[in-house]
Amino acid sequence: MGATTQEWSRLPVGRSAIRHDVLLAAVLAAGLAVTVTLYGASGTYGDQQAPWWVSALMIVANAVPVAFRRVVPMTALVAAALAFSGTALLHVPELLLVNFTLFIPLYTVGAWCSDRVRAEAVRWVVIGGMFAWLFLALAFGWAVPSVLPNDDGALIPPVIAYSLLNVLINVIYFGAAWYAGNRAWAAAVSRRELDLRTTELAAERERSAAQAVTIERVRIARELHDVVAHHVALMGVQAGAARRVLDRDQEQASVSLGVVEENARTAVAELRRMLGTLRADDTARPDRGADGDGTASVDAPSTEGTARIVEVVEAARSAGHPTRYSVVGDERPVPPTVGAVAFRIVQEAVTNVLKHAGAGAAADVRVRYLPEALEVEVTDDGRGNGGHAARCGLGQVGMRERVAAVGGTIEIGPRARGGYLVRAWLPTD
Repeated sequence: MGATTQEWSRLPVGRSAIRHDVLLAAVLAAGLAVTVTLYGASGTYGDQQAPWWVSALMIVANAVPVAFRRVVPMTALVAAALAFSGTALLHVPELLLVNFTLFIPLYTVGAWCSDRVRAEAVRWVVIGGMFAWLFLALAFGWAVPSVLPNDDGALIPPVIAYSLLNVLINVIYFGAAWYAGNRAWAAAVSRRELDLRTTELAAERERSAAQAVTIERVRIARELHDVVAHHVALMGVQAGAARRVLDRDQEQASVSLGVVEENARTAVAELRRMLGTLRADDTARPDRGADGDGTASVDAPSTEGTARIVEVVEAARSAGHPTRYSVVGDERPVPPTVGAVAFRIVQEAVTNVLKHAGAGAAADVRVRYLPEALEVEVTDDGRGNGGHAARCGLGQVGMRERVAAVGGTIEIGPRARGGYLVRAWLPTD
């Protein structure tokens, strides 16, 4: 709190606050006029009382700094201190409200000045000057003992009691102004920090919402790619095979067209399931699954597991690619997310074999059940031109994203002895 605060300031204030200060100054001026009249009528200073016009000037001098307390706080405090002293030195009959006209600017410097070093210095100068004046007044009072009551038999001599009482009153007075000003400044800083945090949280919520939309779009794009690419690739291969043998082997052409038809229906069915899942995700509670009962829909593409890997293998075989499927280790249930990722990895890798490995390329699909993980591997012998560069597209991006989502690792790339390799390690514990 003692350091200079340069990055933020409560000042300047708006017109409404200035109007409030002017109104407060006018009220204090009216009160001073009343109290000066009453104190004068009671003979506070006797024959030494200041003329009426001097009293009027000092009323204005005491009230005006209050009107400018948040426009020029430090200047207003110095002016208020001088007016306070002048009121006593000129014997203006006022002993009540001048304490408020000094207290308010003293409080304001502590509560509103962002330059905390100067605020401390100005207040110390004013308070030090006031105490110096007090001690001088007490010293002069001690020099005239006749003005104090007789101290015969008193527990505390009157001159000591009078001096201690004045010091105590001033300590309480200036201490209260100091403390109240600093507390008001601290409260303002806390409110500002709270406002900043609120603004930051609101901005963070907006960023999170935008990120959530982006992530959802990526998820939808990945699901669409996984659902469509595999079946469309099979349909293309089978349609090409049917076209080539249509004239000489109508039975084989019919089989190929049947595979095209089956894959078209499967693709449409999976698209419907995926779209249904997306709609359910929009309406389900955040802490519940797509069916709203705490579990994900069993028909959702995201719940495809290792049991369907054999379907991908059979589809590749029907497309004319010799594909071997083997399971290493003891089969066991794996988490649904891991099973879904394993299925999609195999599906995408086999799709790339159909699209890029060349006609008749052989593939090898292996699923290994390790003690703490599930490993899936798809390799091909890369007959034809291989098409390795063509494989580096959205499919590989999707595979990497899926594996990263479950904390696994993936290896993708050409093999040294020819062909291509996709191997994913997926933790199950």
